[in-house]
Amino acid sequence: MTLRIKALCVHYLTASGAVFAMLAILAAVNLKWDLMFLWLVVAFIVDGIDGPLARKYDVKKNASEYDGVLLDLIIDYLTYVFIPAFALFEKGLLNGWSGWVCIIVIAFTSALYFADTRMKTKDNSFAGFPGCWNMFVLVMFATEPPWQIILVLTVILAASQFTPLKFIHPVRTERWRKLSLPIAGLWTVMAGIAAWENFHAGPIVTGVLVITSIYLLLVGIVQQIIPAKSA
Repeated sequence: MTLRIKALCVHYLTASGAVFAMLAILAAVNLKWDLMFLWLVVAFIVDGIDGPLARKYDVKKNASEYDGVLLDLIIDYLTYVFIPAFALFEKGLLNGWSGWVCIIVIAFTSALYFADTRMKTKDNSFAGFPGCWNMFVLVMFATEPPWQIILVLTVILAASQFTPLKFIHPVRTERWRKLSLPIAGLWTVMAGIAAWENFHAGPIVTGVLVITSIYLLLVGIVQQIIPAKSA
């Protein structure tokens, strides 16, 4: 298999995320939240592996007719933002007005963030919350906190998209990657189990899901507070 074919296959892998997004939205409109999140988890896995493959096979050089970054952003907006926001609104975790506030805030601020040319930091982390609403909404489904907490967290995370606070990319951020990558993998497994069990997986799965979420959410900020040792 030539490098060009391998590079094209990476683009096709990325594009498969659109298929998983369609399957997720079809499940969502039928209120099959477990199936919806299972498809989103599959899309999340694809998103985690297509980037390293794109760099390995140098898709910009070997399959330059497709813009992999643009393709990835389009699919990410669907799977990370649009579908989770719809689910949060339709699930009934929020009361009437707060549901409208959340979906408007999520959709609007995330559209701006995804178009922000300053979203990446020098260490391949994100400047501001990277719009991972799929992870946030899944945890809200698993824990079902009061609507006031969901509303406050949504506003805080949306506002943090426009701050210099750092949020790691578990694969690309090298600092503490040996810890962050396994934790991200554990989060993915727990998310899959929670969705498979229709969010009745029990306190252990839910607890691990919450703990790993807190780590992934805050570790970048901790890295900003604790300077890296000079080589």
